[in-house]
Amino acid sequence: MSWLIYTIGLYAFLWWFIDNFKSLFQIAWNLLVSFLQPKNNVPLNEKYGNWAVVTGSTDGIGKEYAKQLAHRGVNVVLIARNESKLATVAREIESLYPVQTKILVTDFTNGREIYNNIKYTLSTVPVGILVNNVGQMYEFPEELGKVSDDLIYNMILTNVTAVTMMTRLVVNDMKQRQKGIIVNVSSAMALQPTPLLSVYAASKVYVKSFTLALRHECKPYGIDVQLLSPYFVRTKLNNFSTSLMAGGLFIPDAETYVRSAISTLGKSDETTGYWPHAIQFAFLKMLPVTFRTMMIESLANRFRAEYFLQQQQNRF
Repeated sequence: MSWLIYTIGLYAFLWWFIDNFKSLFQIAWNLLVSFLQPKNNVPLNEKYGNWAVVTGSTDGIGKEYAKQLAHRGVNVVLIARNESKLATVAREIESLYPVQTKILVTDFTNGREIYNNIKYTLSTVPVGILVNNVGQMYEFPEELGKVSDDLIYNMILTNVTAVTMMTRLVVNDMKQRQKGIIVNVSSAMALQPTPLLSVYAASKVYVKSFTLALRHECKPYGIDVQLLSPYFVRTKLNNFSTSLMAGGLFIPDAETYVRSAISTLGKSDETTGYWPHAIQFAFLKMLPVTFRTMMIESLANRFRAEYFLQQQQNRF
C-alpha cells in the first residue's frame, strides 16, 4: 500500500510541477517578447494582411488596439454600437496615421440579424487580423439572483455569441488566403470560478475553450489564433471599483497594456499580454483552485463595497 501512496503522490507532484512550469515559462516568454526590438519583426500588414477588424473599438482595450494596429500600417474596421464615438475614433486614427478606416455601427445584443450586415460589409475587405474584444461586464459584483435578466442575456450575447460569430465570418476567407490572426480577449477570471461575477467569468471560460480548440483547427491553414487573458486593466468596465480605477503597475491603463500585448502577436499563442500580469498568473496558478476562488470572492466583495460607497457619496 505504501508504494501505491508514494506513486500517486509522485504523480501528483509531477503533474503540478509540469502544469506550473508552463506558467513560469510564460513569464519568461512575456519578458522576452516585451523587450524584442520592433525592427527585427516582420510588419503586421506584411505578415497577416492590410486590414484588421476590432470589435468594441470606441473605448479601452479595443480603441487602443485599433490605434496601435494603425500605427503599424494596418487599415482598421471599427465596430461598436455608438456611431458618434466610432466617427471620432476613426477621425483620430486617420489624422495620426496614413491608413484607411471603416466604421460599422453594431449592437451585439441585438441578436442574429446583425451578422448579416457585418458579413455584407466585410465581404469587400480582406480581413487579416480580427480582434474579438467587445465585452460586457456587471454594473458591479452581485449575486446571480439579484442581476437583471436583460443584463445576463446581453452579457452572453456580447461575450459568447459575438466572439463565435465574428470568427465564423472571417475564418474561411483567412483559410483561402492561408494567413491571418484571430485574437480573442478572454480574462484571467477564467482561471477559477468567480463568485459575484459568475456569468462574466463563465463567459470568459467559454472564450478560452473556444480559442484553444480553434487554434488546432486553424493551424493547418497558416492562421494564428491567440488567447489573450489580461488581469485588471483600468477601463470603464471596472468603474465600480475605486481601487481598480486608481491603477498601478499591476493595473495598467489601456494604452500601456495594449502596447505590450500587441508585441506578442505572432509570437505567443496564449498570453496575459503584460508581464506583470504573467507574474500574477504564475503565482495564482500554483495555488489550489479552492483557495483562488476564495481570494477572488474576497476581492469581488471588496469591489462591491467600493461601489456602494461611491453611490452613497454621490447622493450627498
